[in-house]
Amino acid sequence: MIWTEVSLSVTRENTAVAELALEQLGALAVTLEDDADHPVLEPGPGEIPLWPSVHVRGLFDAGIDRAGVISVLQSVPGAERPGNIRWREVGDQDWERAWMARFQPMRFGHHLWIVPTGMDIPSDPENIEISLDPGLAFGTGTHPTTALCLEWLDGQDVAGKQVVDYGCGSGILGIAAALKGAGEVICVDNDPQALEATTANAERNGVASVIDCWLPADYA
Repeated sequence: MIWTEVSLSVTRENTAVAELALEQLGALAVTLEDDADHPVLEPGPGEIPLWPSVHVRGLFDAGIDRAGVISVLQSVPGAERPGNIRWREVGDQDWERAWMARFQPMRFGHHLWIVPTGMDIPSDPENIEISLDPGLAFGTGTHPTTALCLEWLDGQDVAGKQVVDYGCGSGILGIAAALKGAGEVICVDNDPQALEATTANAERNGVASVIDCWLPADYA
């Protein structure tokens, strides 16, 4: 099946207007992307920050009335710029896996790896594999501070020790410690969604029995 995608670039302040216009036009899906390489780092709990310039995409059936879509989008500030409204035909596919295809296994230090589903790493009995797919608003090891902590943790002997991952996000550091043999790992975060992500990731990596998740108010 073939679909039609329309996209335009807007400022952060006009993103909601563009989303609403596409939804009112009957878009099957609306996605937002960074339009100018402005990474959003460390959002606060419950925050959904946006980039200064946002690329907004709307997915429609192939037979959509393009002239009608353009007419409605003209109400979005900035859409009137020449060439700002762009079209392309897209084939049917597994969208989640297509997005995931952009991610590859990452090594931290000598033996710690974060490995997306379905991917392999070099065979080495000393390698420690953290199975993790990129998740909404939670870390995947790409943030510089997380990467540095993983590199440091790779060289540490935590076997049998208690480890606290304060501000755990997706639980990567806690899971890494557990896979390295930590006797107890306490993951603390002030966002309940982060604790849910950590719990799910711990189960996925077979270390749920070692990891306890706490809100700051409950952790003494």
